[in-house]
Amino acid sequence: MRMFARPDPDTRRAYAQCTRQARAHYENFPVASRLLPAHMRGPVAAIYVFARRADDLADEGRMVAGQRLNELDALERRLHAAADGDPCDDAGFVALAHAIRAHRLPVSLFLDLLDAFRQDVTRTRYQDFGDVMQYCRRSANPVGRLLLHVAGHTDARSLAWSDAICSALQLINFYQDLSQDFHEMGRIYLPMDEMARFGVTEAHIEQGISDPPMQALMRFQYARADRLLRSGAPLGSALGGRFGLEIRLITVAGARVLWRLKCQQADVFSRPRLRLRDYAAILRGALFPAGTAAMASETPP
Repeated sequence: MRMFARPDPDTRRAYAQCTRQARAHYENFPVASRLLPAHMRGPVAAIYVFARRADDLADEGRMVAGQRLNELDALERRLHAAADGDPCDDAGFVALAHAIRAHRLPVSLFLDLLDAFRQDVTRTRYQDFGDVMQYCRRSANPVGRLLLHVAGHTDARSLAWSDAICSALQLINFYQDLSQDFHEMGRIYLPMDEMARFGVTEAHIEQGISDPPMQALMRFQYARADRLLRSGAPLGSALGGRFGLEIRLITVAGARVLWRLKCQQADVFSRPRLRLRDYAAILRGALFPAGTAAMASETPP
């Protein structure tokens, strides 16, 4: 049986504040939901708040690149202080310090996240899919690995399944935000060599041109993300319990967003929004895991 360092009242309040912040922020995928075992909710929320804070430093506001990098460096220093047991009064770092200590969370995974956010500041194009996956390895996979550390499941197979799910979800997020990423941040996460192969130029994204070459390129991207997501789908069933159900919900939600993207092939730049019938399908797929891997492969109406 795993033993956890019991949080003191200040830490419990810090965890509660992180949980409120995590639940207040809109996501297509559930974050620190009440389905998680109670001992996991605070640490998962603390991880999310840290990642959200770093992401905002890379994306939000009117800071120039140098300022963003300086702020991310400052965040790294606060991370190391928290890991050393000397957090500032900020609730996010008070909670994170306890989570790192209680669950033996590798600080290297947080550093990978920060490195990915720095890359968002300095790089806006990716030559090939290998470049994109290297970004996913640092921007998405650490989150899944941290959750598995909190849950106490760090065997190689679980970590590999988690990496596949997280990378697939990151790719799906890219695909639903093609226009927003370009117009707001000047970024294109589609591999440049694959764009050229399908006859797609940056003008397609700049002008929102959803012609046959653009649609063919995105069908290729969707199919690859589908395969990657399905390859990691066994994780939710292997874990079992409430945490397994949470993982299945996240996986099926990603599959459903991908299915919605396939449904709107005439306009690949329209961001999908999940409807009531989608949430019913997600719940069904999570409760009956045989449908998890198949959901992204449904034929669009």
